[in-house]
Amino acid sequence: MNQDSSSGPKPGLLRVAEHLEWINHSIGALVAWLALAMVLMTFVVVVLRYVFDSGSIALQESVTYMYAILFMLGAAYTLQQDGHVRVDILYQRFSRRGRAWVNLLGTLFLLVPVSVFLLLSSWGYVADSWAVKEGSREAGGLPGVWLLKTLLLVMPALMLVQGLIWVLRNGLFLAGVDAALADPDEDSARVADSAAASPLKTNTDG
Repeated sequence: MNQDSSSGPKPGLLRVAEHLEWINHSIGALVAWLALAMVLMTFVVVVLRYVFDSGSIALQESVTYMYAILFMLGAAYTLQQDGHVRVDILYQRFSRRGRAWVNLLGTLFLLVPVSVFLLLSSWGYVADSWAVKEGSREAGGLPGVWLLKTLLLVMPALMLVQGLIWVLRNGLFLAGVDAALADPDEDSARVADSAAASPLKTNTDG
């Protein structure tokens, strides 16, 4: 018998998934503000260059740093919100169980291997950068290139965390725990609420 989402205590593994989701959600909500910071910093760089005939390599590189952080650390959050591009030829026609199987198998045989490959293949590259505390090649640039390159390890690690969440949620759902996966209508509402709370939200009303 399936466990109803509104009755009884949640399984321990489901609570683990929810705690892990909090990590990716918090990181994603935080780095989303970098999009606004990038716009403001770019504005400052342009004003300095064309109004005051001045420039700063460090300020210019800071925009690149913020973009890298936003992209790399926001990838797992975007995956959590089902925001990555997907070709829905058959997926939308599947039942909830069918989608759960697709998500479970896709996580195990695509997401996890690719994330592990990125983690292992980047390890030596990042370690070499840490060994010399690599800095900018430009005079006056930012010194933390070694920290920036660390994102090559953090990003696949966060993707693996999200992969574990999906394995737990979809596995539990297939095992009969209905509470493990949100109803599609509820999930759409959650994504809409998340978008409304994002600093990137724009007013599209006429």
